[in-house]
Amino acid sequence: MSMRIGVLGGTFDPIHLGHLAVARAAHRALALDHILVIPSHTPPHRSMQPSASVYHRFAMAALAVASTEACRVSDLELLAGGTSYTSRTLERLHEAGFAPDTLVFLTGADAFAEIESWKDYPRLLTQAHFAVVSRPGWPVSQLRHRLTALAGRMIDVTNDRAPERVPESTIFLIDADTPDVSATAIRQRLLTGESLEGFVDPAVDEHIRRHGLYQRSTVN
Repeated sequence: MSMRIGVLGGTFDPIHLGHLAVARAAHRALALDHILVIPSHTPPHRSMQPSASVYHRFAMAALAVASTEACRVSDLELLAGGTSYTSRTLERLHEAGFAPDTLVFLTGADAFAEIESWKDYPRLLTQAHFAVVSRPGWPVSQLRHRLTALAGRMIDVTNDRAPERVPESTIFLIDADTPDVSATAIRQRLLTGESLEGFVDPAVDEHIRRHGLYQRSTVN
């Protein structure tokens, strides 16, 4: 492929250092030209709306990647509204002129382990390559055993750069150290007055506190 564009989607409620570690690991292993960070409008896997508004979630994502030349925040899903499915996000990128073989969807191993439950599976695997990065408790080495039907598509690029040409619908496996951080834990720490150092970018921490986000009495 002459160009590889990463796609990092998520609720980002808030965006945290785990998300950024996944992006860095994929960028390094796959020599991505750039990464589109796409906050979702309404996530399909949550029964409740995100705690922070679309405006705050977009702002926090922009702050988190401001010093990272490789990342660009996109409002693709926020403007579209409704439930944000990965397959529809990729379709919108195709409509915008991005060919499937130039796109690499980035995700953690814990999320990818449930890929068979994602909307439009298995078709969505033809809409882009996938890069799967280890998360605490979820090494990518487990995936070949858990997803045996997909094992033949998996290429481990932990120690070597991915080849320039790969088959369509390739699943890149990247074993990397990523911090044990979750948005749920961050929101809980805020409610109990604990520090967010080591959990979010300092600029995101400042935005959260300036606007009083994730407080029970605050409507965001």
